[in-house]
Amino acid sequence: MPPTADRNAGRTIYQVCELADVLRGLIEDSLPRVWVQGEISNFSRPASGHWYFTLKDARAQLRCAMFRNANLYVRPQPRDGDAVLIRAQMSFYAARGDLQLICEHLEPAGEGALLRAFEELKRRLASEGLFDEHLKREPPKRPRAIGLITSGTGAALHDMRTTLARRYPIAPVYLLPVPVQGADAPPAIVRALQQLPRRAPVDVILLARGGGSLEDLWAFNDERVARAIRACAVPVICGVGHEVDVTIADFAADLRAPTPTAAAERAAPDIADWLLSLRSLDQRIVAATERRLQRAAQRVDEQSERLHAQHPGRRLHERRARLRELDARLRRAAAQCLHRLDRQLDHRLSLLHAQAPTRRLAQARHRLERLEARAQETLRLRAAAARARLERADAMLASLNPRAVLERGYAIALDTQGRPLTDAAQTQAGAALQLLLARGSVDAKVERARPAAPDTPSENQR
Repeated sequence: MPPTADRNAGRTIYQVCELADVLRGLIEDSLPRVWVQGEISNFSRPASGHWYFTLKDARAQLRCAMFRNANLYVRPQPRDGDAVLIRAQMSFYAARGDLQLICEHLEPAGEGALLRAFEELKRRLASEGLFDEHLKREPPKRPRAIGLITSGTGAALHDMRTTLARRYPIAPVYLLPVPVQGADAPPAIVRALQQLPRRAPVDVILLARGGGSLEDLWAFNDERVARAIRACAVPVICGVGHEVDVTIADFAADLRAPTPTAAAERAAPDIADWLLSLRSLDQRIVAATERRLQRAAQRVDEQSERLHAQHPGRRLHERRARLRELDARLRRAAAQCLHRLDRQLDHRLSLLHAQAPTRRLAQARHRLERLEARAQETLRLRAAAARARLERADAMLASLNPRAVLERGYAIALDTQGRPLTDAAQTQAGAALQLLLARGSVDAKVERARPAAPDTPSENQR
């Protein structure tokens, strides 16, 4: 709004908001973005996510604001007393009449060159593929031995040993102490990564140290360390600093942990969970074994029943006397009760005994004796029957024998051809005849033939 003109007094009068807008325009237009270094105080972070703080030095102070979209990627979050370097735009906050800096970038003071070197090395190694995920190796879930590369006197070593002893006490721990900061640290770390897998049977290595400033952690931003991690013979878990600290070693490692303690937790499984899994597996094995034993016992019973049903001696036992059959069944029942646990073995032995050649030979001999007795009895009966039939046939033959008739005084007349005469018409007077008697024969001559009358029945007809 244009200022109000007081015509009577010849003065130009501004509203407060008008003058504040003028001041803000003059400040923002006349001052470019500036880099300012100082110490943070009165730092606050409300629920909106914006940061408000005072940047001061020994003689002056300025209010600062860093909005949420600008501070989202600043790590670590600054605290009161931190020396920082900011890039900001000067502005005038009309609501309070304060001159303030709108912060666009914030970094720890004195670390800018280190951060630029860090970013440059990170980009270069990433372009080489040193951080590619397909190069990462999976640490073993149950390592046989664990290697530690860290300071031999730091708190990180105590924390990792305590964690490993609590979670996984069965795995031996091999420590190769190295300096973790200073110019001697990178070569020592490289040698340790090369030597530890050769000197100890480790499956995984923990490379760790406690927290510190960027300068304190700079040994883990060394290119030689990153390449040694990738060339290490076993997987490397890196746990350097606190959760907000990030180093080149973290990107090169097979697995990054936010702290040394977290690195130990990721390298060592919790033995309580392992024991619980083993108990569950043991229960499953026992249950599976019991089921298999039950099925095996059922199959044994079924096979026993089938073998018993098909046993060669079954028919023989069925044909024995009832008393002997009951006695055998009683003996089998008693044997099964006494030897229930060894039933399968006993059954196999009984089968082997049942198939023994001596027993089969005895059975065959017994059967042969029975068959021989039956054969003799059969022959005797058949001979008696044949003798009776012969006697009957002999009696019948004797009764039909013509000589028996001759014994009673009869004779048989034969013609000259030896044919018996049954009719007087078959001969004539003067014909020669032969009369067969019971003993001997007589030659005769027919004096007269008397044929029978036609209606006279013959002897047979009578």
